[in-house]
Amino acid sequence: MVHIVGAGCGAPDLITLRGERYLEQADVIIYAGSLVNRELLENAKEGCVIHDSSKMTLEETTEIVRKAEESGKMTVRLHTGDPSLYGAIGEQIREFNRLGIKYDITPGVSSFCGAAAALGTEYTLPDVSQTVIITRAEGKTPVPASESLRSLASHKTTMVLFLSTGLLNKVTQELIAGGYSPDTPAAIVYKASWDDEKVCRCTVSTLEETARANGITKTALITVGDFLESSFTRSHLYDPAYPTEYREAKK
Repeated sequence: MVHIVGAGCGAPDLITLRGERYLEQADVIIYAGSLVNRELLENAKEGCVIHDSSKMTLEETTEIVRKAEESGKMTVRLHTGDPSLYGAIGEQIREFNRLGIKYDITPGVSSFCGAAAALGTEYTLPDVSQTVIITRAEGKTPVPASESLRSLASHKTTMVLFLSTGLLNKVTQELIAGGYSPDTPAAIVYKASWDDEKVCRCTVSTLEETARANGITKTALITVGDFLESSFTRSHLYDPAYPTEYREAKK
């Protein structure tokens, strides 16, 4: 059995209880070495074989899993954040299905959640933004034409960009061309929840210079939108004048 586990966004105590239990039980662990906090591997059982996938190909990691399965061993494939977002697990699952290898997925705390926590804010605020667009800038990996930053920016809602820190000049141009004003609030969150976390607030027009001034070239999320600064209307959820299924309205 292969357990695809989300490690969380950095801090070792942000992994789920289920994910931690699988790590403690694993005979084989394949982890994303360039991204996953190595402290998570400290509770691996004696004799567990650990592989760093940052130095490996899909074919190589699949072969390790196949051999483990033949030997009746349990494997944990440990991914950063939540594996369903930019985790490249789709191609691994395709291989597992081809080989008849059983698997399951344990969710993790995504870095976009860690970034909101670092910013001390909520992405969805009444009268400001009720939609969060999670995307990436086009670089070596293309994106569908209908999902270009310019197209998505036309909604002018909350946006979170993964894997885009090295493309900030292009990001700024596309966001502005799509509809965000140059002074739209933005923030760069470096290594959310890690000990060396860094939060840099700026605007869409100053994203590149902010990253350069703070020495940030990777392992960061870009957040954009008025949720970072705008005043907003109180929600009905805890409004005493608003009745719910569980609470009568108070005069």
